[in-house]
Parts: sequence; C-alpha cells; structure tokens
Amino acid sequence: MRSPINLAVSWVAAMSAVVVSQTAGAAVSDINMPVGVTPLSQEVYGLHMLIFWICCVIGAAVFAVMFYSMFKHRKSKGAVAADFHESTTVEIIWTAVPLIILVAMAIPAAKTLIAMEDTSNAEVTVKVTGYQWKWHYEYLDSGINFFSTLDAEHNRARQVGSGVDLTQFDHYLKEVDNPLVVPVGKKIRFLHTSADVIHSWWVPDLAVKKDAIPGFINENWALIEKPGIYRGKCTELCGRDHGFMPVVVKAVPEEEYLAWVAENAPAPVLAATDSTATATAATAAVEEDADREWAQDELMAKGETVYNQVCAACHQANGQGLPGAFPAIAGSAIATGPQDAHIDVIYSGVQGSAMASFAGQLSDVDMAAVITYQRNAFGNTVGDTVQPSQIKALR
Repeated sequence: MRSPINLAVSWVAAMSAVVVSQTAGAAVSDINMPVGVTPLSQEVYGLHMLIFWICCVIGAAVFAVMFYSMFKHRKSKGAVAADFHESTTVEIIWTAVPLIILVAMAIPAAKTLIAMEDTSNAEVTVKVTGYQWKWHYEYLDSGINFFSTLDAEHNRARQVGSGVDLTQFDHYLKEVDNPLVVPVGKKIRFLHTSADVIHSWWVPDLAVKKDAIPGFINENWALIEKPGIYRGKCTELCGRDHGFMPVVVKAVPEEEYLAWVAENAPAPVLAATDSTATATAATAAVEEDADREWAQDELMAKGETVYNQVCAACHQANGQGLPGAFPAIAGSAIATGPQDAHIDVIYSGVQGSAMASFAGQLSDVDMAAVITYQRNAFGNTVGDTVQPSQIKALR
C-alpha cells in the first residue's frame, strides 16, 4: 500500500504533467486563458501563469506538510500531541510569509492595472455603444459609424424550427455583418457606453473587457501586434438576446486600414482629402435617396433585408413574435393601423418596454422601407407606403 506522502507527491506530479503538456500543446486555449495579441494581454497572461505556479507550489507544500504530519505523527505510532497554547515564532512566520508573497504578487499586478488605464497618446479612438442587442461603432477620428449585428445567416439558423444544419458554420453565433476594423501597430482607445441597459464589451485576445453603462463613458485601449480576426461577446446579462450580440474585431495592416477609411468615410471627411466636388456629389446622392419617391416594390425588397437584420431577433422571421415577450407583427393593430402611429413606434420606441427608438439606428430610407414591409408582409395587406421623406421630416 502506498503511503500518503507518496500519494500526495504522485498527485502533484500528475497535475503538473497535465498542465505542462497542455501548455505546450496547441489546445491550450481550450483550458487556459489566451496569450493574446497585445502587449497588455501578454502581460496579463504572464501574471496569470506566475500566480498560478505560485499557488501550485503553495498547494504542494501545504499538502506535503499535512500528509507528512498525519503519517509521521499518527496515533498508531504512539505520537502524543504537544501541550502548548501558542508560539510567537510560528505566528510571525505564518503572518510574514503570506504577506511577502502577496506583496510580491501585488507589485507587478498593480503595474499592469495602471497600464490598462493609460489611454493617453492613442492614435485611433473608437466609441463603442451597446444596444439591445447589437453594437454601434463610431470612429471619432474619421467620422465613420455603423452598427454591428449578428450575421443574418446565423440569426436565421438560431430561430426555433429553422431546420438549418448548424455544422455548416465555422463560428456559429460568432459572426457579424459589420466587424470593427482597426489597424495593427497603432494604439486604439475605446470609449464604452450604452443606449439602454448595461452591456459589457469583451475580446479575450485583446485583454479588453469593459462595462458599457448608460450615461457613463468607460475607456480602455489595445495595441494589436498581429493581423487577424478576434472574437468576443457581451458579458453582461442584458436581456433576452444577450447571447446573440457577438464582437468581431478585424485587425489589418495600416495601409489596408487607411484604404478602408477612405472607402467608408462620410463626405465631410472625404472632403479633407478628395475634391470638394466629390464630397458634394456624395452628399447629394444621400439626400436624393431620402427625397425621391420610392416604389412599393423597392421599399418592400429593402424592408425585408432590414427586417431580417434588425427586427427578426424579437418579432421572429415569420412576424409571429413571441407571446408574452414580443408582440407579433402579423395582424397587429400597429402594423395595420394608422401610419403615423406605426412610424412613431419605430422612430421613438415604446417607453418601459424592450422596443427601443430606432431614430439613431436606421437611416430615413431603411426606416421607411421596414415600416412599409411590416405593413404589407406576414399577411398584412394595408397597401400603402412610407416614404423616406416622411422620416426625414421628423429629424
């Protein structure tokens, strides 16, 4: 029969072998935190492993002493308990040693925590706003802004009774329609807030996690050293679709990033680098879209796309909603009633409910299209259209 000491030593050796083998293997991310692709994430990982090994050594030492004491001083060997109340020396030792260990761990940890809060000298600033259930990104340096929502195919697949084969997706529920594009090798400052409830923006590979709180601005930063796609999620329980608002960050070389900015920047920003005529033409094209008379079939086609991206998460792809949680669009008094009331619900939202205002989320064309679609789909046959100019007049 093996002695308790041998068993303890074997257990510690076995656990250490598992950790070492997994750390050396490619699947380490399955059981451990990622090393990441930023200097901060690598510091955090280093601290994590340092403290992990300190805990392993402490655990091994404590169990070794404990098992040795139980074996060496057991009653069957005639051991007699010592007759003393206290030992000043022992009290000093077991107070001083943990204190020294804690101080030794606290110094590098405090240094890293301070570095995490230092957002100075950032070269790119992105405002991240949480919505139920999507993210809005605004590049304060270039004026680019857009919403990032769960990819339409993934959103369709997750619906009850969709019948979609989920094995076809490489990153199921971790894809978005518009990823956050950032440059490699540049310090990026993130400003976090929320338009409704508390969210939390988390990307493990960047060592970035910050709560997005309505009425507050939290900040942190990242300097990504390696191009790639890095995924995260909302980590604050924010409502029914909390699990369906992923984060996707696409880090690209600086040249590619500058080309993306040039392609996506709004007209006023383009005017600073391109000709005034180009900027004026771009602005005029947007206004023309909002001012011209749209045919019903145009609005229906665009409205279906907007509905599937924005509305289907709550009201379902078939417009039937979820009883007790989200009302149906099919046959609803709003979708088949007066136009003005329907527009007001979409534009202003419904106070005290999960129906948020989409005034800041949808363009005039998109809002007009989706309202038109709701009034003439799912068995609704109102037959009218809402024109973008009607929405523009409310701005």
